[in-house]
Amino acid sequence: MIKVYFRNIILIALIFLAMPTMVFSQENKDSISKKENKIKAENSYIHAVQLLNMGYLEDASKTFNSLVKTYPDEDAYWYYDGLCKLYQKDVTGAADCFKEAARLDPKNYWYRDRLAYTYSAMGDDDLTISTYEKILEDFPKKTNVYYSLVNLYLHKGQYDKAVQAMTQIENNFGKSDIITTTEYDILMQQKKPEEALKLLKDYVEEYSSPQVLTMIGDHYISQDNDSLAIGYYDEALSLDSSFTPAILGKAESYRISRNYDSYFEILQKFMGQADVPAMSKNQYITAMMQHLDPFFIQKNRSRIDSLVDMNVAQYPTDSTTLNTAGLYYFRTERQDKAKELMRKNMVENPKSISATGTYLQLLSVLEDYDGMIAEGNEALNRFPNNSDLLQMINYAYYNKKDYKSIINNCKQIIKAYPSDTSLTLPAYSSMGDSYHELNDEKNAFKCYDTALKINPNYAPVLNNYAYYLSLKKKKLSKAAQMSKKTIDQEPDNPTYLDTYAWILHLQGKDSEAKTYFKHAMLYGGKESSVIMKHYAVVLEALGENDLAKVYRSQAEELEKQE
Repeated sequence: MIKVYFRNIILIALIFLAMPTMVFSQENKDSISKKENKIKAENSYIHAVQLLNMGYLEDASKTFNSLVKTYPDEDAYWYYDGLCKLYQKDVTGAADCFKEAARLDPKNYWYRDRLAYTYSAMGDDDLTISTYEKILEDFPKKTNVYYSLVNLYLHKGQYDKAVQAMTQIENNFGKSDIITTTEYDILMQQKKPEEALKLLKDYVEEYSSPQVLTMIGDHYISQDNDSLAIGYYDEALSLDSSFTPAILGKAESYRISRNYDSYFEILQKFMGQADVPAMSKNQYITAMMQHLDPFFIQKNRSRIDSLVDMNVAQYPTDSTTLNTAGLYYFRTERQDKAKELMRKNMVENPKSISATGTYLQLLSVLEDYDGMIAEGNEALNRFPNNSDLLQMINYAYYNKKDYKSIINNCKQIIKAYPSDTSLTLPAYSSMGDSYHELNDEKNAFKCYDTALKINPNYAPVLNNYAYYLSLKKKKLSKAAQMSKKTIDQEPDNPTYLDTYAWILHLQGKDSEAKTYFKHAMLYGGKESSVIMKHYAVVLEALGENDLAKVYRSQAEELEKQE
């Protein structure tokens, strides 16, 4: 008995001695578990950021949604969840996330800046302004915030606040060209031209600035004071002889005063200056074409030709220069010269799909379909299976009624881009149209059926399929259902209205058909002889013979013009 007693005491002691160890072990396990979960969360966070950067928004969003629910006190999780929502155009949800991130870490500038941006995207100027103003209280050196506020104040017509913001920038960072020119713009919007001009003049008395001197010149140009304007342009050029705005401002002052010799003399020097970038010269030539009086261009064509040719001579392989020159000669009706320059652009820049595409577009406008096909097929050697090229070549084949070649090209597009429905869908549509032109009804309808499996609401296929069924007078109920879908999508499309109304006529529903034809007449139907003939048939069926004769006569006149 004694031995048992002591043995029990020893067992009890051992149990008590073991209990603290068991408690510590459980706490330790909990701690380890928390750490492990935290590590897993951090790994998920890093992976989700990578997904977001790669553009996998839905996957990233799912992860961040889960993280903010599990760890609602982690500001970074809220921020990235907001970014996902913003990129998915859920601006309200994004604003809520950024607001929570900023609440958790109010000293993080980027959280608050992104929140302000999101409010701006929501169109809430007042909330955007108040957010930016609060940001400046904590981050007074953020210049970009001041400029954002200036734009918002101007948009709201709060000019005094805009001036105060500019003054604050000046106090923080000192005077500069951009501050002065922005203040000038504000004063001009306030219709204070004298005060605005004084601001510029005061600035150039203290600082040498070609930009501000040029703005003074521009100011005087707007007041028709050409002589004073030229003086300031010259002063700007004395500081920087290649300052393009001053050069062109001075030229413009001569043009306005009709001193054309001086105008073209300056432009000749401008085009010849090696330190002026080609982009600036091309932009000016483009502006001339867009804004100058066509009569002025025609009268001075040889002088402008000289400027354009000088630019090409200086940059003989530059794509933008050759394209600009080609467009100039095309717009001044020298098509052969335009064609020569556009082709040179393609040859000199063989890796530029833009140069090739522009040349093919020119051939299309010139209706040189043989050239378009030849050049397009040659370009396919440089850009294999390029869908844009194949579609442009198809356009040329269509105009030559070479439907078999269109089918082959469409098959090539489908083979090269099997999963890109934006390409395969119109390809099947074109194949269907081409098979129909070849009187291969079976393959035509097969292509249309395939297209509608991709997109059951694709209007071009629905319309053509329905119309061709109506020509055969087959499956009119099916044709009517397909055609109705097209006018539900585009209720003012005269072609679609004609198809549906004609099917209604074939079904004996002439009164209903008339309603749709009347609507078509309001939206371009009178420009189609086919639509007016169809309308005349329906009117005759309803006994409105006099009106039918009017539309039939108009259709015949239109056919003669076509």
